Amino acid sequence: MLSLEGPNGVRECNGLSRRDFLRVGALTAGAAGLSLADLARLQGAESARKDINCIILFLIGGPSQLDTWDPKPGSPDEVRGPFRPIVTNVPGIQISECFPLMARMADRYAILRSVHHKSAPIHETGHQLMQTGRLFEGGKEYPHYGSVVSHLRGPRAKGVPPFAIVPGPIVSTGVSVSHGQSAGFLGKEHDPVFPFQNRDDLMIRVDSDKSLDPARMRSRNAFVEALDQADCTLDQLTNQGSINTPSQQAFASILSTEGKNAFDLVSENERTRTRYGWNTFGQSCLLARRLVEQGVRLVTVNMFDTVFNQITWDCHADGGSLPTTLDDYRDILCPMFDAAYTALLEDLSQRGLLEQTLVVAMGEFGRTPQLNPRGGRDHWPGVWSILFAGSGVQGGQVIGSSDTLGAEPKDRPISPPEVAASIYYGLGIDPKTQIAGSNHQSISLADSDPIAELFGG
Repeated sequence: MLSLEGPNGVRECNGLSRRDFLRVGALTAGAAGLSLADLARLQGAESARKDINCIILFLIGGPSQLDTWDPKPGSPDEVRGPFRPIVTNVPGIQISECFPLMARMADRYAILRSVHHKSAPIHETGHQLMQTGRLFEGGKEYPHYGSVVSHLRGPRAKGVPPFAIVPGPIVSTGVSVSHGQSAGFLGKEHDPVFPFQNRDDLMIRVDSDKSLDPARMRSRNAFVEALDQADCTLDQLTNQGSINTPSQQAFASILSTEGKNAFDLVSENERTRTRYGWNTFGQSCLLARRLVEQGVRLVTVNMFDTVFNQITWDCHADGGSLPTTLDDYRDILCPMFDAAYTALLEDLSQRGLLEQTLVVAMGEFGRTPQLNPRGGRDHWPGVWSILFAGSGVQGGQVIGSSDTLGAEPKDRPISPPEVAASIYYGLGIDPKTQIAGSNHQSISLADSDPIAELFGG
């Protein structure tokens, strides 16, 4: 972007820039005079709009739209699935019976029911599209939203990284390509910090009984000892002059006093931790709130790190390494999400942070409308549902719809680039902002306009 005045403008003695006076002139041309106090208030609102936090809950595996937030009670048995819809506190909006807590606060979030893409129905394609707005081709890797925020805005506070992923990165989901959670062409200095996972050549080892899994941090001693051991290793590397890579420097930042305070989950009262849920996802959501409070600009919570050999949203019902069934949705996954998601929105609201924090919950695709022969559902990018809340999002609404089978959009189809543009808009960043891409060619942050209805447009 071309700037004739420098990044901060030319400052006058009263703290206002020449650009401010030009803005006053434009504003007062058709209105009564605007006082300096009025201008200061406008500046404050504009500044706040440019300092929005973001928490992305990435639901690895791809939740079934029909069994979560887009039930189809009038469909045939092989489509409808085992769950009944329930009413919410917003007339006309129904969701699966598996989310009773969400049903009581549907006025707080918006459901987008017509998200879709036409690329390959594999996890990695969805990971890339939903976290960058683009599909990677020809070896070109686009940056995650958090890396873009890091690039454009930098750290908010000393010793606190701008972008973190908890509890750790996505590993194998079947195809050995990027998952879209790096800085891509922006460079490793804008990569996320992974607080609970060894990264690159900074090898900090923690005994298994002192695991940095947030859900296991019931003991203050265990937490402090684990971080102290990591800190000791870091000191050794520092004394050796070995802290010289972006990943090492990023990890060093979380071991600062500010970083340690954010990770001290055991300082939270038992009731709060119980509300989020005594599981890795629930405690990671709580940790995300603490990180945002401490100054991290964007936090992604990976609900899982793989789809293999554990219960995830990837409900093929195959047994073996892909064991998840819809019974697991009812008994494990939906209650886990229901508790953590509603606790996060309530917690942010009670702390006055929800209007300054965009909260997005999304998976990489949906599931097949027809149940497979084992009673599960397979990959389906034809249509699925995601959730937006906070940061000016108008809650209590459904945007878009799927057809009677939950197979494709019926109206208001929403593409991944639109999701990307909406995330940037919610962060107070113009989606048309140009950044230097690979090969020194400028590209816009998103190839679409934001979803106007999300923000009352």
